[in-house]
Amino acid sequence: MANQNSEKRAPSLLGCLPGLTTHCLPQNSEKNQRNYGVTNGDDTLPPVPTIEIFPSDVVKSKPFAAEPINLEGGLTLLKGRVNVADVFGTGTADLIPGKYEGGLKLWECAIDLLNTLRQEIQDGHLSFRGKRVLELGCGHGLPGIFACLKGASLVHFQDFNVEVLRSLTIPNVNSNLEHARARQSCMSDGGQMSKSNFLSPDVHYYSGDWAEMEKVLSVVDHCHFELADVRDCREPNSDDGTLGQDDLGRDSIDKNSNNYGIGNSVKRARKLSGSQACERGNGSDAQEDGYDIILMSETVYSLASLPRLYDLIKKCLRSRYGVVYLAGKKHYFGVGGGTRQFKHIVEEDGILGAHLVADFSDGSSNVREIWKFFSR
Repeated sequence: MANQNSEKRAPSLLGCLPGLTTHCLPQNSEKNQRNYGVTNGDDTLPPVPTIEIFPSDVVKSKPFAAEPINLEGGLTLLKGRVNVADVFGTGTADLIPGKYEGGLKLWECAIDLLNTLRQEIQDGHLSFRGKRVLELGCGHGLPGIFACLKGASLVHFQDFNVEVLRSLTIPNVNSNLEHARARQSCMSDGGQMSKSNFLSPDVHYYSGDWAEMEKVLSVVDHCHFELADVRDCREPNSDDGTLGQDDLGRDSIDKNSNNYGIGNSVKRARKLSGSQACERGNGSDAQEDGYDIILMSETVYSLASLPRLYDLIKKCLRSRYGVVYLAGKKHYFGVGGGTRQFKHIVEEDGILGAHLVADFSDGSSNVREIWKFFSR
């Protein structure tokens, strides 16, 4: 899911487990880790290599198992089922410091991000058509898959663990795209589908530490990349010819699927700002280095890793028009991170602006938030 440093490993992710609140977590961070069976990573561990993982490297030892999940607006995606013990030869822990970063679990903030992205498109604040997208800490890769379905021309998936990419992300992306293409074919009624509407994004996968990740990402200028001012603009909400929110409806997959959606407790921020991901992606501007859109969920739980994450974003985000969507807990009790801590780092630097898009609260667990970051 998220990332760790070769010199100082991130602490436990258990502070963000669903159902845990500040009342059920000890206040001392060291005591938290001891009580929940989590130890600090070994400082002598070698750096995690940063490499590209190719789909051809995936060994299919058994059929990939997936189940459908229904989201808001009739959107249905596939979620892979992969056992931690089968992949890492350990128990069912959500985190193994220095070895496994929780990428095999579908965290609730990923669902929040999907529902918010759909709403942003519907409100005319966002378009993926023709855009270059990076999902950090991808795990199942559902936000990146959503970008593929909405017309992104290039989508890169990054996770700390090679094993997560090979056992889950790659087969899950393939399963969702194959299903979407089958739906696309059925919707064409046997007619010839135009090349522009055919679902064929350029997809790549990368593993390793955030501190070195920009060196292998193919769209990043490795010599120099500088964020510049962003213009206020707005792209009208129009039919972009890709699979719409109703195209992958609930009737397209087993009705006994899991249902995810935003309830009445959600408060949405409708205020428009320079964070509207409305870059046109046309003309000479489209040739600039960097990603148009960066997506991430549950990546800010470790306070120690936030500077590396932010540094990578600055190196990877397209100048002037790039936008970042972050989904995470407001605070990860016991481990120090959270969306507000990340926002503080961003605001101190002064290069990116911040806009709260939505927050989620059920009154009994940690508040979850969606933030949008954009060039000033």
